[in-house]
Formats: sequence, C-alpha cells, structure tokens
Amino acid sequence: QNWNCKMTVCGFGFLTCVFFPSAWLFGDPRHVLYPRNSTGWYCGIGPNENRPNLFYFDVLKCAMSVNIMAQSLNGFQCPTTQVCVEQCPSDFYALEPSAYFRNPADVFNASLCVPSIDLRTTTLVGYRLLSKCICLYYRLVCSFILHYFDSVHVSYVLHGLLIAMLVSMLFLLLLRFIAPIMVWVLIIGVLVAGAYGIWHCYWEYENFKDTSISDVGLTTNFKTYLQVQETWLTFLIIISVVEVIILLTVIFLRTRILIAIALIQESSKAISHMMSALLYPLVTFVLLLVCVAYWGAMALYLATSGDPIYKVVALNTTMGDCGNINGTANCEPESFSPSDYPGCPSVSCIFIKYNEEGLLQENLMNLQIYNAVAFLWCVNFVIALGQCTLAGAFASYYWAFNKPNDIPTFPVCGGFMRSLRYHVGSLAFGALILTLVQVIRIILEYIDHKASGAQNRVARFIMTCFKCCFWCLEKFIKFLNRNAYIMIAIYGKNFCVSAKNAFMLLMRNVIRVVVLDKVTDLLLFFGKLLVVGGVGVLSFYFFSGRIALPGNTFRSSSLNYYWMPIITVAFGSYLIAHGFFSVYNMCVDTLFLCFLEDLERNDGSMEKPYFMSKSLMKILNKSNKTLKKHREN
Repeated sequence: QNWNCKMTVCGFGFLTCVFFPSAWLFGDPRHVLYPRNSTGWYCGIGPNENRPNLFYFDVLKCAMSVNIMAQSLNGFQCPTTQVCVEQCPSDFYALEPSAYFRNPADVFNASLCVPSIDLRTTTLVGYRLLSKCICLYYRLVCSFILHYFDSVHVSYVLHGLLIAMLVSMLFLLLLRFIAPIMVWVLIIGVLVAGAYGIWHCYWEYENFKDTSISDVGLTTNFKTYLQVQETWLTFLIIISVVEVIILLTVIFLRTRILIAIALIQESSKAISHMMSALLYPLVTFVLLLVCVAYWGAMALYLATSGDPIYKVVALNTTMGDCGNINGTANCEPESFSPSDYPGCPSVSCIFIKYNEEGLLQENLMNLQIYNAVAFLWCVNFVIALGQCTLAGAFASYYWAFNKPNDIPTFPVCGGFMRSLRYHVGSLAFGALILTLVQVIRIILEYIDHKASGAQNRVARFIMTCFKCCFWCLEKFIKFLNRNAYIMIAIYGKNFCVSAKNAFMLLMRNVIRVVVLDKVTDLLLFFGKLLVVGGVGVLSFYFFSGRIALPGNTFRSSSLNYYWMPIITVAFGSYLIAHGFFSVYNMCVDTLFLCFLEDLERNDGSMEKPYFMSKSLMKILNKSNKTLKKHREN
C-alpha cells in the first residue's frame, strides 16, 4: 500500500523531452491550423476566408512520393497542384476527346483551377491547361472508389466487424472449457500427421528401392530426385527423428503442458470477471493517435520555423515575355500584382520554401531526428502503459484469495491510475531502452540501404550480422520489458529491480516458460485463424450474393467490386482479433508470473497460503493447510 514514486528523474526527463521543445517557440501555428494551397496562401483566412478546404488535383502523388524527412524539411509540399475550395467536389467525370480543344470556360470549373488563371480570357486550350496542371482533370479511376462507396452500405461492413468481435470474445470465454480439448487435439494431430509421413515415406521407399541416385546422376530437375530410394530414406529418417522427439517431449513435459492449460483456463475466468479489459486496446489506439498527431504537429512546426520565401514564377514560359522570368525575384503575396508584368499573363507569386538561415533552421535536421526519436519513445511508453495497466488488473485477480469477492470493483481503472501515479518513470525508462535499440536498427537499415550497391561481400555479411543481432536484441528487450512491467504492477518496485527479478524468476522456470509460450501461441494462432477465416468466408458469400437471406434487413445487391468490402471486413476482423487476443496473452503472462511467485513465496501454510486455483494445486499435488484444518474442525 505504501508505494513511492520511482525513477522520478526519468519521468521528469520524459515529460520535458516531449512537452517543451523549442519548435513551439519558432514555428508557424497557421501551418498546423489551416491548409495551404500551391501558391502559399492559407485556406480559411485572408482572401480565402470563404474557402476553408484544400483540394489536391492528384492526391495519389502525395502517397507515392512519401519521404518523411525530405517532406518535413520541405514543408510537407505535395507534388501536385492544390487549390482552396468552398466545398470538396463530389462528382466524378472524364473529359471527352473533343473537350481538349474547346474553350476552357465551357469545360472547366473555375473554382478548381489555379486562381491566377482567368478561363474567360486565357488563350490556352484544354490540353494545355491540363499539361501545366492548371486545371483539374477527373480520372475514371476515381469512379471506382465512388462506386465502391455508393454500392456498399457501411452497415454491412459494421455487421461483419461486430460478428468478428463477438466471435473473438466468445472464443476467449470458451477457452476455459475447450482449451484442454484443443491442445490435445492439436498435439495428437501433429503426432498422427508425423506417423502418416513415416508410413508414406516408407511406402515410397519400397516403390523406388530398385532405383538409386547413382543411376540418375546430377540433374536440375528436382522431380527426378523424388524417384530414388535415397531421397525417401532421408525423409523417413528425418520425420522419424522429429516424431520421436515430439513424442518424448509430450511424455516428459505432460505435467507442464497441464499447467499451461490450467493457466489458460484461469485466464479465461479472469477475463470473464473483468470484461472491460477487452476494451483497453481502444484506449491504447487513441493514445497512439495522439502520439502520431503530436509528432506530425511538431514536424510541421519545425518545418515552418523560418520565414516563408515567395518567388515570381511564370506558369507558362511560352506565353509572351514569360521566358524572361527566371524565378529568382522575391515577392509578397499580399502586395503582388500581375499587372506589374504586363508581358506575361501567367505570372504568379509562388511559395518556394522556408528560410533556412538562423540557428534553429541550420539545425533543422537534428531537431527532426530528435522529434522522430521522441515519437518512438512516446509510442513505446503508451504500449508500456497498457501492459502495466492490464498486468495490474489481472494481478489483482490472481492475488484475490476469495474469488470473485476480493477482486477490486474497477480493476482496469485501478491499474491505469496506479501506473500513472507511481510508475511513469519506470515505464519511461523501459521505453527509452527499447527506443535506443530501435534507433540503432533504423540507422543500420539506413546504412544498408545507402550501401545496397556495394559489391563488398564481407561488409554486407558484417552488416547482415549486425542487423540480425540487434533484431534479436529488440525481441529480447521487448520480452524482458513485458515481464518487468508485470513485476512493477505487482510489487511497485523500479524498472531495474523488477527486470532483474522477472528475468531470474523466468530463468529458474525456463522449461515452463517455453511450454506455456508455445501452447498459448498455438491456441491464439488458431483463434485468429478461426475469426479472420470464418468472418472472411462469411463476408465473401454474403457480398458476392451467394447467400440469400430472408427479408430485406440483411440483403446485399450484386456488387461489381465485392472484393473491397471483403478485404475491409477481413482486415478489420484481424485487428479486432489481435486486440482481444493481445489482452488475453497479457493475462496469461501475468497469471504465469504470479503463479511462479506464488510457488516460491508460499508453502500452503496458514501464514503463507497458496493463491492459485484448485486445478493448479491438484496438478502440483499441493493444498492449503488452512482448508484441511477447517474441514477437520
């Protein structure tokens, strides 16, 4: 009960790193609050006060040219024409061939052209305006997206996602009953498959016992090697060895497998007592969105920290004296007048970039890197906060002696508040360690990408080894942090002590760790397969019109692009199943560490009774002496 704030220095450093950068002092907030067109004018203020929306001529160019660092340094300028509009267009069409040579005023919408062009007086014909990206040409490919949204009722997709959520929840709740059956069916299925493989290899060996590899020789046709006895003899030996290893493993580890099954069943019971835990991934998702939004705003503030630079540019150098305008003269959009250049009707004052002179601007790259590292730190902290919150909730279930009477009323909220009140520093420190490893991996990937054309095999081998080692290190740190957060939630100690205690506890029970991890992964894999595969197949038969349901409530007309809603439902089902099963996996890991602590710290006496379930005590042949004495009395 008397927990103290741990690692407050690291927690203060985390908050300082995130909330007090210098970008807020020098950036232009209008760049975050208002969109800006190609000429540098802001939409929604000034001369564009009645045009608050920004419209991209070809938004796909923005997605196809994404280079985060380069775009942030360039003010996130998308390489397509952008205009401020009052309302975004909702009609899709394509120009007829004859429209390319007609009067532009009869073809184009003036509000969707560059403001400096007057369609009534311009001498440019349609195809010239399109080639210069002065006016918008709606492509037919856009009608595909429109047809999809017109033909698919959103309610059908939501119904599919709701089914995925219900199936995921039902699967987790039923694991207390079906977990033993599923585990043993899978194990027996693997053994039966191995036995069939042995029989098949022996049968093939008998068929080709008169054909030797010396009769065939070397050949590039792989099928030829399947017709010699040595190939099937090799397969027979390998499968037999694997079969024996699996069989011996099951025999000698049957008790640990039973413990893993009991913990999985107990996790299902724990979730049934705190169903709100299944909704916590939504909190994590919202916090991650906040991190992304904050990082994006920070990057924009940094990119807009200098004064904007505008240049006099000719949109069409072939008109009049426009060839004399070389784009070196500065201008101000507020005071610029095209009448100052009477010989060039296509002249305009265009935003080029932000001023790069100054201490902050000269170190812009370093600040953007700093911002990217802070973003990774925030993401890892949010994930750590979720793991510690769930660990605290599930630990309160395990250490409740009389279940469910001793379980707190709001265990998830309690775990969340304890994590924020006592463990921010520890969580930030663990997230920082993981972030440093991820930064090193990113640097290695960057170096490998830059040196991809090098022919030095030794250097590439060394780089591959480094990448592999740091990949393994990242996986190990994630595993260690996860268990450290569980120990933090249980005992309230700092990160270093909790990580050491968790690691030593797991190393003393390494076989149980491996068995539980593999059994849990196997069950959750088949659970995801059941949810995604089942809902995906159901949505395929529904949206393709192969299911005829009675009534008009659930009726889907024949769709031309039914693969789009099917993919949407399948992907959404995977995200829902992953979110639910991640909570369940955290529950299993938490109860497992609590179980190991229970075994080492308690002996079943009146002073130190076991907190584990009766099924676990039965498997381990343990019991609480207090219960025996109570029964004798």
